[in-house]
Amino acid sequence: MDTLIFACIGLFVGAAGGLFGIGGGIVLIPLLSEVFGPDQHKYQAASMVVGFFVTTPAAYQHFRAGAIDGQSVRRLLPIAGVSVVGGVLLSEAPFFAGDGEAYLRLLFGAFLLYSAVVEGFKIFRRMLSPESFSPREKAASTSWLAAAMIAVPTGLVAGLLGVGGGIIAIPLQRRLLGIDLRRAIANSATIIIATALIGSFTKNYAYALDRVDGLAPLVIAGGVVPTAIVGSLVGSRLTHVVPVRALKGLFLVVLLVAAVRICYFALRSLG
Repeated sequence: MDTLIFACIGLFVGAAGGLFGIGGGIVLIPLLSEVFGPDQHKYQAASMVVGFFVTTPAAYQHFRAGAIDGQSVRRLLPIAGVSVVGGVLLSEAPFFAGDGEAYLRLLFGAFLLYSAVVEGFKIFRRMLSPESFSPREKAASTSWLAAAMIAVPTGLVAGLLGVGGGIIAIPLQRRLLGIDLRRAIANSATIIIATALIGSFTKNYAYALDRVDGLAPLVIAGGVVPTAIVGSLVGSRLTHVVPVRALKGLFLVVLLVAAVRICYFALRSLG
């Protein structure tokens, strides 16, 4: 039964990751918490592994579509890679250990709520002023300062909360680099490959050192990854083919419900 559950979760997470340019953690962690109960550190360690396998095929699809801005990505990747290590080390701080894990869950729930607000604003804005998904012929030049302003918060959030960071990387790229949505999604998927790979090694190593079930995140990831890859291939292809407003509306509802439930149960644990 667990195998079937992991397979279904993986398909949904992969499709969301490929479609929206995210690692899938903001979907995977709430689903695992809902089905198996709260265990934030374990699920974050698993999420980073899954994020790598979700975004790699998605980035390949974006590369084939010619949507990746190589100049920007070359500057964003190393900064995000260093920042994600800092985020993981912060998540392993004593403040978040033991009963303090509830604070990490509360922080994650707040991040989901923030993500829902961001997605809701984008949906509302597009209803008033529809925009094209077509990539520009030439992407804006990326300075090292702009790269740091995008990659540092993306990496820190990815490491601290076990998510891909696309929900931060995409709007920051659009604001600071002036690139269109599709190119920002493609760049985000490429960046998450690095943050997920580095973060998964760091987080799983730390988890294995301090917990009895040190390999549990890898077992979870192994059950989710196969169908997540399939879902990612489908989702990333849909990004370039069909309108996604209705799916984004569904995604918004999922984020809101997950945010409320996670925050509620985290506050109950602390109370």
